[in-house]
Amino acid sequence: MNCSHKGMRVLVLASGGKDSAYSTWWATLRGWEVSGLVTIRVTGDDSMMFQVPTTALAGMQAASADIPWLPIAIDGDENSEMQILENALESIVHGSGKPRSDTWSNDEINEAVWPDGWKWPSNLRRLRTSGPIDGLVVGAIRSDYQKTRIEQMCARLNIKSFTPLWHHEGGSHMRELVSHGHQIMITSVSTDGMGEKWVGRILSHTDVLELEELAIKYRFNVDGEGGEFETAVLNAPWMNCPIKTQHTIHWTGRRGWVDIWGVELA
Repeated sequence: MNCSHKGMRVLVLASGGKDSAYSTWWATLRGWEVSGLVTIRVTGDDSMMFQVPTTALAGMQAASADIPWLPIAIDGDENSEMQILENALESIVHGSGKPRSDTWSNDEINEAVWPDGWKWPSNLRRLRTSGPIDGLVVGAIRSDYQKTRIEQMCARLNIKSFTPLWHHEGGSHMRELVSHGHQIMITSVSTDGMGEKWVGRILSHTDVLELEELAIKYRFNVDGEGGEFETAVLNAPWMNCPIKTQHTIHWTGRRGWVDIWGVELA
């Protein structure tokens, strides 16, 4: 397969965070068609494979970019989560005769998929089979566990697996994201060196430089790859309009998180 071919049609595994946002941007820069964003909603407490908090924002990103969206609910069980994802992707990659509407209804998402009570945009399109899918783009950086399982699944589906961020240096990755217009919010913090002031912060160039210094001093990953912090992207070069959030910040004294209870496209 010619990876530079302009006719490539790919899906992006989108968590709403910085790495999947970068991966979407990377695909568009190659002239590829991003046919859909695929988002995993973990209904259990945790997952070895997928991001847990604020992943619903990927649906708002999809609406902003006018890209079809496929949310998939899993319980985080290591033995079943990849099979659930593969089954869902198979119906897209190889086609399904099941009739579906072209758009997601607000009630359908809130009641059956994402019970957050958000008001979803009316233009949020459902990912349906509309032609061959050539590959899946994933924002994995250093997790061999994640990369290997995704590659094995893609091989079974007979599509390519792309990991454009694999082994990227953390500091340059963070600087590049901000310098190219990714509006990144820190949505959770769970490491020494990052206090309450970081929770809910939208990263600037100055913030990234400070984060690099703290990462050296307190010995954590500047890109959050070790779970030190989580992110959500509120605007990106491939989006048509930014996401505005209404949220509450929680801090326990050692860790903090953002509770997003309202969103809209600006």
